[in-house]
Amino acid sequence: MKTKKRITCICAVLALSLLATGCGKEIEVKNGSKVAVSVTGEKITATEYYEKIKEDNISKLVDMIDTGMLAKKYKETDEENDYVNKQIEQIKSYYGSNEETYLSVIKSYFGASSEEDLKVKLRLDYKRNKAIEDYITSHLTDKEINDYYKDSITGEIKASHILITADVKSDANEEEKAKAEQAALKKAQNIIKKLDKGEDFAKLAKSNSKDEGSATNGGDLGYFQPNTMVEEFKDAVIKLEVNKYTKEPVKTQFGYHIILKTGEKEKPELKEVKDTIKETLKNQKLNSDPALRYKTLISVREENKISWNDDTLKKAYDDYMNRLIENSQQTTQA
Repeated sequence: MKTKKRITCICAVLALSLLATGCGKEIEVKNGSKVAVSVTGEKITATEYYEKIKEDNISKLVDMIDTGMLAKKYKETDEENDYVNKQIEQIKSYYGSNEETYLSVIKSYFGASSEEDLKVKLRLDYKRNKAIEDYITSHLTDKEINDYYKDSITGEIKASHILITADVKSDANEEEKAKAEQAALKKAQNIIKKLDKGEDFAKLAKSNSKDEGSATNGGDLGYFQPNTMVEEFKDAVIKLEVNKYTKEPVKTQFGYHIILKTGEKEKPELKEVKDTIKETLKNQKLNSDPALRYKTLISVREENKISWNDDTLKKAYDDYMNRLIENSQQTTQA
């Protein structure tokens, strides 16, 4: 019911014109508009107030629009309640239990006047995220899904690796770091030469690999989905034939890898992994475009047939969304 009332009053600033009623006062009119406030003979109408603040308060209007629009589709759930409660718990744990500090923080960083107000904002944030994810997922094309299935989905792969890392001291300068990096690369290349001469991969892994978890097992990583690995490792292991190893060290954020592919299971059917592919593609799109969140919300509102009866408000909305998009892109570039 609260949501319906807020939407009904989507231009709530005009409601100030009702202040002259409800107390038995006669409604005063100036230039065809109800007077909201009078002081020392000056009269301010609701229309004048509305015209003055409508551009400055466009973000509040957008919040009202989204609150009403999304409440129809996304009813309150246990998942939403958990999200809200965890966010509040996290804020309180970070800033301590002092009530005054807590209220000051949520006002400064979230624009919330109270914890209840903060909950309203967090619920809107949760519903917006749901709407964004659902919109992107529902607009994925069959080509995108099929291409990803063809190029990136394999059966589970079994592999072993030898990880070589640069031996760098915490206080090393750039020149020392570069030398250590070069030494690690050289060591990895020498291990590949030993493999070329027929030395045993497992023995080399036990004596050289810096991945302690797999080194004791001769570098064996067992079976895994390639997508669970970092990009460079994933690409390299997919290309390898079974019982073949990489002829050049594979550089990742962890160091240099020599990878031996030891097995590969049959590729699953598309229907078995379709939901996983959609989830992956959705996340890829969101991660690759920091402005996509705002662009998607614009599209969601358009699909819900948003219309503007005030050109100034429409321009304020367009300018506001463009600022959000530009700021998100600049933040990422920085």
